Formats: sequence, C-alpha cells, structure tokens
Amino acid sequence: MKATLYRAELRYPHLQLHTASSGSIQALDELYLLLEDRHWQGLGEVRINIDYLNGYSAERVLNDVMRTLRALDLQQPPSDLLLTLDTQLADSLAPTRMLFDMALHDLIARQNGCSVAKLVGSDFPDPVCYATNQTLFWSSMAQMLSQATAYMDRGFTHLKLRVGIGSLEEDCDRLAALRRRFGHEVHLSADANGQWQPEAARSHLLALQKFDLSYLEQPIADEYAHCYPSLAASSPIPLMLDESMSTAADLDRIIAMQGKVWAHIKLVKMGGIAPAVRAARRLNAAGIPFMIGQMNEGAAATAAALHVAHACQPAHAELYGADGLGNDPVSGLTYLQGLVSSDALTGLGISFDPDCAELIQTFSS
Repeated sequence: MKATLYRAELRYPHLQLHTASSGSIQALDELYLLLEDRHWQGLGEVRINIDYLNGYSAERVLNDVMRTLRALDLQQPPSDLLLTLDTQLADSLAPTRMLFDMALHDLIARQNGCSVAKLVGSDFPDPVCYATNQTLFWSSMAQMLSQATAYMDRGFTHLKLRVGIGSLEEDCDRLAALRRRFGHEVHLSADANGQWQPEAARSHLLALQKFDLSYLEQPIADEYAHCYPSLAASSPIPLMLDESMSTAADLDRIIAMQGKVWAHIKLVKMGGIAPAVRAARRLNAAGIPFMIGQMNEGAAATAAALHVAHACQPAHAELYGADGLGNDPVSGLTYLQGLVSSDALTGLGISFDPDCAELIQTFSS
C-alpha cells in the first residue's frame, strides 16, 4: 500500500463555533490519510484541534500519526492490517487509531463493492442515511433564534442548545424562547459540557425540567463521575455522558448503571469505526439508549459516524459536522429534511480532492 497524509483548515462561512469547553473556534484542523492499494483508495479523516476534549495538542496528534506511519508495515494486506489494528496501534493515540481504522474500512469496503455500514454488519438497506440533530452554539439571542429557524425550515427538528456558558437564567431564557417560537414541533436537548458543580447541577436540572428536554448532556465534569448514580436518580431529565464516555472503562461504568445514564459514542474518542460499533452493540445488548456523534468535522469523518449510526440504529445521532462547511476537500454527503445521507453505495460514499488540502508526506511499502 501507499499512504499519503494531508492537512486542511476547514471553515463555516455562516457559523461561529463556541461552547463552554472549547471557547470560540475559528477553523477545524483536519488530517487526511489516503491509502492506495493497486487501483483502490480509502480515506480517513480526524480533527486534531480538539485538545479541550482529549487533552492532545494538534502537533502531538500529528507527530503520533507520523510516527505510526513510519513504523507500520504497509506491505500487509489491508484486511490483515484491519484485523490486527488494535494490537499494532496499541501505543498510538485514539485520534491516530481513528484515522487508520477509517481509511482501512473505506478501502476494504470499496474492494468488496459494499458500503462501510454493510462491511460492519448492517442489516439495513442502502442508501446510508440517518436523522441528525443540529446544535445551537453560544451567540446572541437573536442569532440563536435565527439559526434555529433556519434549521427548522430545513426539516431539522432536533436541536441541542449549548448551555453552561452564561448564567442559568440566560439558558432558561433561551430555552423558553425556543419553546415559544416552535412549541413542541422542536425536540430540545442541552449540553453543559461538564461546566456545573454537582450540587448546582441538581438544582439546575430541576429548573430545566419545564422545558421538556429529551436529555441533558454532560452536566458535570468527569472528575465528579462518582456523583453520577445519585445525580441521575434525582434528575427529572435523562442524562447522557460525552466527555465521560471515552474509554472501555467508561463504557463498563455506564453499563453498570443499568440505564440510569446514556452514552454519547464518538469515533475520535473510541479510536475508530470498529471500536465504536463494538461499544454500540454492548449498549444495545444492555438496553441502554445511546447517541452516535462526532465533533464538528469534515465530510469524511462525518460519513464514518453516519455509517456507524446506520448500522447500529442509536436512539439519537449527532452528524451535523459537515453541514455548511465552505472549503471541505471531501464531498458526497447531503443534508435534507432532517437527514444526512450518503448516496454512493461503496465505501464511505465520499470523494476526496487532494488539490484542496496541503500535502504533508507520502509513505510507500
């Protein structure tokens, strides 16, 4: 195989990303791994400026990817490499594992003439599509309502409000405004990004009860994980863990709580498509609701999460990342009437234009 690494900064012309944990984000710093095996290609993508989620700087992830590429034997057949990837990349960071895992799934699915969803065992027919929410980032009240209206007009009726940045009163005002404008045509949820203290979280959850939220995501930081059983028991709103759902141990802890909290599975935290599917199947077997989601990412990473969602049928999906990007080198996703879809029937259903990204280095077997 030949492996080529690219990098690009992606921007939303009409959207400003701002959450309690990330602050204001000007661009998405993306790495792309293009694998070529004879006339077949597979693409992986990972966003690397997400240290607020995983604690890894962009340069640390890039260096880890480069180290892994130099050490990996690219003469291995793609299917053999994928089967042993967990072992061969055991000392690589989760974002690095995601990049290789995704590229290999895309490549092998194309070689087999099927979608990635089918490759990982989907029983559901192509084309690959799924309903997604949209998120309302921190902005003025007028901007927030304008963005919500635009999403609703396009058929996206599941909206998640970022909270925990201003005061609780401001959060309540925004949720009240959304309910006044859209009534119960909109399905509302909220994400505190771990900003509340445990005792404050209890009273905040009670205060938000009147807005009929589908769930409240990550109310407290992971350092207070021991508070989750009692917090969930007293909460009138279902709780979902994101930052606290990053490892196999986190998954075990959530399953042990027997549905008292839900899980938000992201490929960048789990290390790719295969581990995300394994986690989703364990949650399905335990009867625990979960969400398949992603960061704000480009179309390739979003497509990977879409194929996992299509295969695993989660209760919720967060697949908005590629919607509205102005300079994405990857195409192939469609956002329409509340759905994101990939029409092509092989691989991830995407196309990559390397001329729209910066070439870093090529590695050959």
